[in-house]
Amino acid sequence: MSAVEKKIKLSNTDMLSLLGINDQNIALIESYFNTNIAVRGETILLKGTQYEVDILEKVFNELSYILNKNKTLTQEDIELVIQLAKNGREVVPEVDINSAILFTKNDVIKAKSQGQLDFIITARKNDIVFAIGPAGTGKTYLSVALAVANFKNHIVNKIVLCRPAVEAGESLGFLPGDIREKIDPYLRPLYDALEDMIPLEKLRSYIERNAIEIIPLAYMRGRTLNNAFVILDEAQNATALQMKMFLTRLGTNSKAIITGDITQIDLPAKTVSGLIQARSILANIDGVAFVYFTKADVVRHKLVKNILDAYEKYQNNNGEQYS
Repeated sequence: MSAVEKKIKLSNTDMLSLLGINDQNIALIESYFNTNIAVRGETILLKGTQYEVDILEKVFNELSYILNKNKTLTQEDIELVIQLAKNGREVVPEVDINSAILFTKNDVIKAKSQGQLDFIITARKNDIVFAIGPAGTGKTYLSVALAVANFKNHIVNKIVLCRPAVEAGESLGFLPGDIREKIDPYLRPLYDALEDMIPLEKLRSYIERNAIEIIPLAYMRGRTLNNAFVILDEAQNATALQMKMFLTRLGTNSKAIITGDITQIDLPAKTVSGLIQARSILANIDGVAFVYFTKADVVRHKLVKNILDAYEKYQNNNGEQYS
């Protein structure tokens, strides 16, 4: 394939910050591509395949935008922009009001990919939303942020977060402590998300008066939740009966988000996942929406996407399927 050349003019951009110390940012970008990158003043010269040149044009324009907005550019910014551009996704502009969920003391929790933005918009329009996708795509974290935002804005007066206490290669019976201490490790990710968003003393107060509950899925039975934002996390490990039980807990002025990854089902063999069944049963009900995250939405450590790719390749080569 013949090489093409292209010039990109980045006016009003701090080129020294864009290039990095000793051009380390350019070296990082070049490590992901086979395209030659040269910089002359405010102009970037690209020489490579049409496909890579087009991607790199998007990358540099996005990086220029982020740099002008944040006045700084990190390695994580660069790697995220490259990953999204290579997967055909655009980085969500920081000023897009639709992308911001929650303003905390130290940060703004917002969408970092188009897939995450689609999820936020869908969750605002529907009372029940299923968020399905691989690890690291922000399903749980964004869901908790939406719940906290609704709680702080007095749209709901209660948050209920729950998970199935399904054993993943471990036995509850061999964990130390009473039943609460045995179950807490399953719920720890939900605590972690809340602690990022609510000052610890306030969070303890909310939990003490049951304004925020973090409970195993089994504890939902027999309840009706009014004016509540309810999240079922790791829903791939809910049975069909548990899923039905959870969905029918909703009362007036309540919303629910159900998150899960259908490639990580820990249920016993021949047990139907309630998440998979719900996709078939509820697909055409108004007010119920399904959002699918992809590897392009992974925002954890860069190795997470590589790990997902490796497992997918292994499964394809060995004929294994997770469903």
